[in-house]
Amino acid sequence: MPAAPTRMTQKDLLEVVPPFIPQGAGAMVRLLELPPGDPGIAPHRHSGPVFGYMLEGEMLFELEGEAPYPIKAGEAFWEPGGDVIHYTVANLLADRASRFVVVMLCAPGVEMITMVDDEELAAKASERIPAPAR
Repeated sequence: MPAAPTRMTQKDLLEVVPPFIPQGAGAMVRLLELPPGDPGIAPHRHSGPVFGYMLEGEMLFELEGEAPYPIKAGEAFWEPGGDVIHYTVANLLADRASRFVVVMLCAPGVEMITMVDDEELAAKASERIPAPAR
């Protein structure tokens, strides 16, 4: 006997009002994998908003103006991009990789990722919000 047809289900994971997206912006979808214990990319900025979904594992996520917090498999996240510094995206697991997918909206004529220099990091060091005790 053939299997009964299934129906698509849906679950809202994240709903935000992103900042203005300029005309001519492009989109990029990227799968990222952080090896076990990987500290991730150095502090940087994205030219436009980023929307993500954690597929496997757990990462530490820190944006300018927010305390660092963990994102676990099955959770969605976003960042506004623009002038906001993305300080941390690190694998919290020492024994396995963490994987996530992001959709990035790129401002026209601007690189998607711009590294933040040491001078700016030092100037803003006192403004960083520490992680809550675990």
